[in-house]
Amino acid sequence: MTPDWRKPVGMLAILGLIAIWSIVIMSLSGVVGAWHWTIQFAFYLVAGIIWITPLKPLLRWMETGRWRA
Repeated sequence: MTPDWRKPVGMLAILGLIAIWSIVIMSLSGVVGAWHWTIQFAFYLVAGIIWITPLKPLLRWMETGRWRA
């Protein structure tokens, strides 16, 4: 079996997505830091979960080569 090029490319895309998402969220820390702690908690909870959304199609592409099922 030959190695598939989509897996390393997909892994780099995932790392890039995490880096970009982290930078975006960190850039909002000045604004978010002024909020009440419960709203901050909710924001960071949602922000910590929402980055996972684009991973499903990316992982599917890595496995099958198609974006849709």
